[in-house]
Amino acid sequence: MKDLDLPEPIAAYFDADRHDGQAVARCFTREGVVLDEGKAHSGHDAIEAWKNESAAKYSYTAKPHTLQTQGSVYIVTSQVSGDFPGSPLDLRYAFILERGRIASLEIAP
Repeated sequence: MKDLDLPEPIAAYFDADRHDGQAVARCFTREGVVLDEGKAHSGHDAIEAWKNESAAKYSYTAKPHTLQTQGSVYIVTSQVSGDFPGSPLDLRYAFILERGRIASLEIAP
């Protein structure tokens, strides 16, 4: 992650992702949304629960290696390794930022 010049809210997200759901939820706006595995998680409580459930299911690390922008969307490709089927794999994290926080995050293969 040090090699990429990630915007601060995105760098904060990847740092928080190594911790807990509360740390991740703090990276988002109050109305923030995460789209992951076909499900939407909206608001701090739902985002915190999503992260905690993911962490309870799998241990993983995410190493961002590519940053692209498409208009107002920041797309970070990250190698995700852990104890889940298909590990390691590259996931695309599409971030939309608002007022120094994450308004939307979509995670897809």
